[in-house]
Amino acid sequence: MAGITQAQAEAQLASYLAAETAVLSGQGYEINGRKLTRANLAEIQRGIQIWDGRVKNLARGGISIRGATPIG
Repeated sequence: MAGITQAQAEAQLASYLAAETAVLSGQGYEINGRKLTRANLAEIQRGIQIWDGRVKNLARGGISIRGATPIG
């Protein structure tokens, strides 16, 4: 996630949450020039999961790797 700030991740998450709300109420929504409808609900919900994970990861301070064995 190099270059993505927590604020940017939170903005993307907010966009996906707004899209889900609009689609669930029978409306369409547009993200990054792409029109989303009820047919895209699963895709919107995947986006929510992805961006929620990124927001949480950035809030913790970034990526951490546990249990890895260094190579080299």
